[in-house]
Amino acid sequence: MKLETIAIHAGTQITDSYRPAVQPITLATTFEHHEDSVIYSRAANPNRIALENVLAKLEHGQAAAAFSSGNAAGMSVFQALPPSSHLVAPDDMYHGLRHLLTTVFKGILEVDFVDMTQSENVAKAINTKTALIWVETPSNPLLKISDIRAICTIAQEKQIPVVCDNTFATPVFQNPLLLGASIVMHSTTKYLGGHSDILGGALITKEENELWDKIKLVQTTGGAVPSPFDCYMLSRSIKTLPYRMKGHAEHAGIIATFLQNHPQVEKVYYPGLLDHPGHTIAATQMTGFGGMLSFLVKGGANEADTVISKLQYFTNATSLGGVESLIERRAASEGPDSKTPQNLIRVSVGLEHLDDLLEDLDQALKQ
Repeated sequence: MKLETIAIHAGTQITDSYRPAVQPITLATTFEHHEDSVIYSRAANPNRIALENVLAKLEHGQAAAAFSSGNAAGMSVFQALPPSSHLVAPDDMYHGLRHLLTTVFKGILEVDFVDMTQSENVAKAINTKTALIWVETPSNPLLKISDIRAICTIAQEKQIPVVCDNTFATPVFQNPLLLGASIVMHSTTKYLGGHSDILGGALITKEENELWDKIKLVQTTGGAVPSPFDCYMLSRSIKTLPYRMKGHAEHAGIIATFLQNHPQVEKVYYPGLLDHPGHTIAATQMTGFGGMLSFLVKGGANEADTVISKLQYFTNATSLGGVESLIERRAASEGPDSKTPQNLIRVSVGLEHLDDLLEDLDQALKQ
């Protein structure tokens, strides 16, 4: 099956004798003992089984594990590592996961944050205790591009697993497992959910090995799993993912070019721009450049806040990946420990009419 067909059919597993075209929601928490593997909904549920099936197939993986949030998915990986393990992580990454590493896992795991746009930095950071390399590309919020193949080659020589956060790219535009990664992570809250109404996370593995068994143990024993309704909603949303992503990427590319040529914009971060430092690598590992971009307004935090306050069709809100356009001054959302420039505005480009979005940005940027 091709991508669009997988998205529509792989998340539907009919268990109802009436044979509906859409898989119904199974709300039961417990099931009669028989040959079927479903016993208790914390361990498995028909809707979660269907969701994990479509996720695994979209990312060309062997198996998937769905979680109640993206942070829960990431945390399960960290929990599966031996105490005192060392991680190499990107210097620009989703603030929630970085905060998790620097607070909850402080004293439990050792972490070096490095600029992964230069793969040699990863090699230099590896030591005898390194148990995992965490990659995020494109990164949040600076849209940095890491060479997944090069980093995985370095990791394979040391037999270190690589986990890649693929939230910004989605399986529509990038498949890290095909580039050498061991596990792919998604915040399914974002593009996979696509409508800003579902919280979730997921991991997809290339092979079911010892690390994966530990992650699955954390998932089923810890119990941070999505509800049957959330699984149903995600499976439904994924059906339109390939077509939604084409629209997001088309709009983002045009808006990035518009902003790059605007006199009130200092810099634009979007890997689809030819002068983006990671463009060449992105073009080799991505089939599209996604719907996320960031830009620096001339001035500081006040100027950025003023621009945002004048917008009509961009909602000033955290998160991303919905059909509606979202915008925020990212440093304000990340808090006092943010490394993000105070005048950086992050944009999740939606599916409104492109002319409306361009006109709205133009009027907001006028002094």
